[in-house]
Amino acid sequence: MTRRLISTLLISAALAAPAQAQFFRRAPAAQVSSAPPGTPPFEAAIWPFPPPDPKSWWDDLRPKPSDATDPLGGRRVGRGERLIAIDNGVDASTYRLWGLMPLQWQLVRGEEMVLEMWTRPSTSVRQTITRITVRRDGRAFVQSRAGLACCDAGIARRIGFDAELPAGAAQAFLALRPHPMWGAPREVRVFDDSGATEAICVDGTAYDLTLVTPGRSRSLRRACDNAEIGQVADALEPTLRAALGNDPRFDAVFPGGADFAGARSAYRGLTEDGGRLEPDLKARPQPPGFEPMPQPEGAMP
Repeated sequence: MTRRLISTLLISAALAAPAQAQFFRRAPAAQVSSAPPGTPPFEAAIWPFPPPDPKSWWDDLRPKPSDATDPLGGRRVGRGERLIAIDNGVDASTYRLWGLMPLQWQLVRGEEMVLEMWTRPSTSVRQTITRITVRRDGRAFVQSRAGLACCDAGIARRIGFDAELPAGAAQAFLALRPHPMWGAPREVRVFDDSGATEAICVDGTAYDLTLVTPGRSRSLRRACDNAEIGQVADALEPTLRAALGNDPRFDAVFPGGADFAGARSAYRGLTEDGGRLEPDLKARPQPPGFEPMPQPEGAMP
């Protein structure tokens, strides 16, 4: 009886083994559908299953970028149009390292504009870029990047986001187009009762601003000195405010937020005391062929 029971159990186990094995068998390696580490998000989202044919990898259509990623994308230079000469010291290849369409390739029309701000701290390699694009359809977009711009072939710890700004945001930036600051020299020095002072940026942040409108490009650099920065605070403040709140890692670079009240006060105090900002003769001039924007009477030449 015992032998017969054991034989029955062994036969039952043998018959059940293939069915039970199905619960523990691993899927073949070819069926795993996970993108390799480091794959860009838009590629990981459509990562093929099974792995792609190596030849078709180069021929398959790529996802079309969204409006936020490339607000002025898909345009071709028409008859009588030309790209604007950009001379802000940033090469097209540098923009591509940051994951941004080069400013030199942007084609603006009508009432459109692009306002770009770079921040470069003197005590850190942590830099940021924020670009505001206003389109003729009334929509405005912000693109921001932050990273460590040193010592690697790429931008280390690079983060970024592309987003559309709320309805009505475009008007605040369009109002900056005729601002007197765009008629100021590219770089300046503070001149007060003691004479002109050389700006030595030991512990501070340099800001680079570029405004692109149809037929015009203006670039300004203001480094460290509060009075210098205060002169362009009207552009710095709304640009940074539009970027904050989209990514906590970006916000961490600006613990003080978009507050330039101290810089505004310093510039106002300089002018009220008879001081002024003079052109830095060592700086390169604005691009030739573009006259400064008109300024109201009493504005700094």
